Amino acid sequence: MLVIQNSIHDSSVNEHDLSSTLQKVIKELGKGDSELLIRLVSESEIQNLNKVYRHQHKSTNVLSFPSDLPVEIDEAILGDVVICTQVVLKESIEQHKSFNDHLIHMAIHGTLHLLGYNHINTKDAQQMESLEVKILAKIGINNPY
Repeated sequence: MLVIQNSIHDSSVNEHDLSSTLQKVIKELGKGDSELLIRLVSESEIQNLNKVYRHQHKSTNVLSFPSDLPVEIDEAILGDVVICTQVVLKESIEQHKSFNDHLIHMAIHGTLHLLGYNHINTKDAQQMESLEVKILAKIGINNPY
């Protein structure tokens, strides 16, 4: 189950499209029965979360918070992906991308973090980016890199 929480009531987000696209993606990744929360937030909220959890005193486009349920609780909860639509919009303009395509990319990027992918070193970054490009191509979005 995928839930979108549009806490800032951003009407530029096509929630139905985002939800159905991500549901297809997590199903293809073998996690179709899992729960995933996508939370859309303001720049001030993501900046605060980034400060508290990553010790970065700046805003960012996406943060991921994996579920930390104990193994004894048999629930398939991936976690939360928090996206700042203001930052995504700025980036999409700067990078000459459509807002919707960039938003979907950031949601997929955050979801992959929940599944254990990262970009800490070059090898891991290449693996994660390659998977992102493959997933995006399947849904008709050009290589963002």
